[in-house]
Parts: sequence; structure tokens; C-alpha cells
Amino acid sequence: MAGAAQLKIVGDLITELAMRYDGDEGLFRAYESVEFLAPLYAGDWIEANGRIVSVGTTSRGCEFEVWKIGTARTDISESAAEFLDEPVLTLKAAGTTVVPREHQRFAH
Repeated sequence: MAGAAQLKIVGDLITELAMRYDGDEGLFRAYESVEFLAPLYAGDWIEANGRIVSVGTTSRGCEFEVWKIGTARTDISESAAEFLDEPVLTLKAAGTTVVPREHQRFAH
């Protein structure tokens, strides 16, 4: 699976974080870091999470992780799959989103 697929998931997470925090999807400004730590393949199952770690007037610093939690078992049958005994961290990233003050709908 291309790394860009994981980055799309991170983009969806940062949009959700901004919507929950500010009531507006904001604009993803920049990645501060991206680490691809393990491969993903078609048929793998993942869990992804993100959290806001810093808040400025309009900027929100966020951290993200993508974990592989299951995999296809085509060696058994074309539809077999199983959960992993231990999740595998496949991506760590940090980035900043910006929500203009006039778009922020929630008081903090």
C-alpha cells in the first residue's frame, strides 16, 4: 500500500480534530514530521488516531499514529483474515492545521 494512502487517513483525522475542536475543518498547513515505520499491504486492517497537542490563536498542533491490527491470510483462503497478536505501528506523524479566528465557532 502506498504511503500516500496513510497520509490521506492523517488528513481525514486532522479535519475531524479541527471540526470537533473549532466547528470548522480548517486548512492543513504543514507536516512537521512523517515516519513510515512498517509496510502495509492490501487486505491489512488498520486503526488510526490523532490528538491535538498544542493550541495557538489559529493553529492546532497535532500528532498521529496508524496501527496495523489485522491482515489477510490468503495462504488459507482468498477470504481468510486474522487479527494480529500485537498491533504494529506503521506511521507516526505530526502536523499543524490552521482555523481562521472568524471560522472558530467554539469558545475554549
